[in-house]
Amino acid sequence: MTLSRVVEALLFSAQKPLSICEMAAAIKGAGAEDELLPNEFGWATEAEIAAAIEQLKIEYIQEHRAFQIIEKAEGWQLATDPAFAPWVRQLFPARKPARLSAPALETLAIIAYRQPITRADVEAVRGVNIDGVLQTLMERGLVKIAGRAEIPGRPLLYQTTQFFLDHFGLRSLDELPNVEELRVRHLPVARPVAGIGDAGQPRSPTSAATES
Repeated sequence: MTLSRVVEALLFSAQKPLSICEMAAAIKGAGAEDELLPNEFGWATEAEIAAAIEQLKIEYIQEHRAFQIIEKAEGWQLATDPAFAPWVRQLFPARKPARLSAPALETLAIIAYRQPITRADVEAVRGVNIDGVLQTLMERGLVKIAGRAEIPGRPLLYQTTQFFLDHFGLRSLDELPNVEELRVRHLPVARPVAGIGDAGQPRSPTSAATES
């Protein structure tokens, strides 16, 4: 038995991604309930566990295994190699979720790159009302309310979710394409006008246009 095999067992058994810290805690805790059961890997450090993960990744590639270890925002996880998707997909015949529309993707991109952001500022960039699109993104679990802006009226702020990262295979927002350039690029912002928006918030001047 080796440390890499222990790590493999943990990843195989876990129902969610595991951080190295969580794996270290599980390895060090082995045998705690039975003092007669020796814990031969209780000495393992987080650096050694990380090295064991890399060893497994190389091993799976060299042996052309049908699965791989992938890193997600919240840790490491075993996953089927995408090359086997046509066969694995047959085990999950449920209807695929509807694809996001172009307006929804555009809205999601603005939120992802400039979050947290108000609805009115997104509308100022897109030039249309985004009520329906924003509701869809929230129902899909891709966007959530992040609080309120410290400006007059305190409109709601929106940001992407952990599911957004998982859905698009990102470990963090820093992995978004051209993230540094697009975060600083000048974008139009909403101007307060007469009218009522979210929870009594001023609406953007473009809110008269609608979009489904």
